[in-house]
Amino acid sequence: MTALFEVHGLTRVYTTGRRSVVALEDVSLTVEPGQRLGIVGESGSGKSTLVRLMAGLDRPTSGTVHFGGRPVSGVPERQLGFLRASVQFVFQDPRSSLNPRMRVGDVVAEPLRSPLVRRELGALDQRRRVAEVLDAVGLPADAASRYPHEFSGGQRQRIAIARALAPSPQVLIADEAVSALDVSVRAHVLNLLMALVDDLGLTLLFVSHDLAVVRHVCPDAVVLQGGRIVERGPTQRLFTAPEHPYTARLVAAIPTFRARS
Repeated sequence: MTALFEVHGLTRVYTTGRRSVVALEDVSLTVEPGQRLGIVGESGSGKSTLVRLMAGLDRPTSGTVHFGGRPVSGVPERQLGFLRASVQFVFQDPRSSLNPRMRVGDVVAEPLRSPLVRRELGALDQRRRVAEVLDAVGLPADAASRYPHEFSGGQRQRIAIARALAPSPQVLIADEAVSALDVSVRAHVLNLLMALVDDLGLTLLFVSHDLAVVRHVCPDAVVLQGGRIVERGPTQRLFTAPEHPYTARLVAAIPTFRARS
């Protein structure tokens, strides 16, 4: 099976004035079609930098990214249509990722109107696609005529998922997609996300600081610390028998609830 993503020696250094910060250092990994891969680490570990480079939203200082055998790193934006149509993000906070001045129908249809996606759908087909993906995430068709602020946080994240699904991508990148949600709705959104990924045969890159959440969603994971991969493998093994001290600290930081005696 040909890997969907191939990442080799990826390094990203940000320079501001005389100061340089290494956000990612010599990272290599592969992602297979249909894989659900967790990318775990604390704030500043390089998780978001890695997925932004993989999605062609930033350029590496060195190293390469290939998607479906085609180069991503160093390719001009106008030549990345194949990637924009195939890779979609669900971000952490739907309040900031959804334009509050646009109706939900226009928010969800926005990726279909991108010249790089080139779906070339007419207005009627766009409305049908919007209704289809809103239904898929459990929202009524009349949601399209309302504004994002009229919905709860969990519903807004469902809108964000619908927008990501609209152009029929191959890959979803969920970057801390449930960390801004109340605990009471987090499991519902996670279960929805997993069901959609399975039903549509998508590949999922799930970015989180929470190894317990990643364990629930992803069979496999990589652990980043200081911009480097320090451990990788089946999530269950990382959770129960971590080999690196940093992974062990992530496990130890997971809250536990003990019954009162």
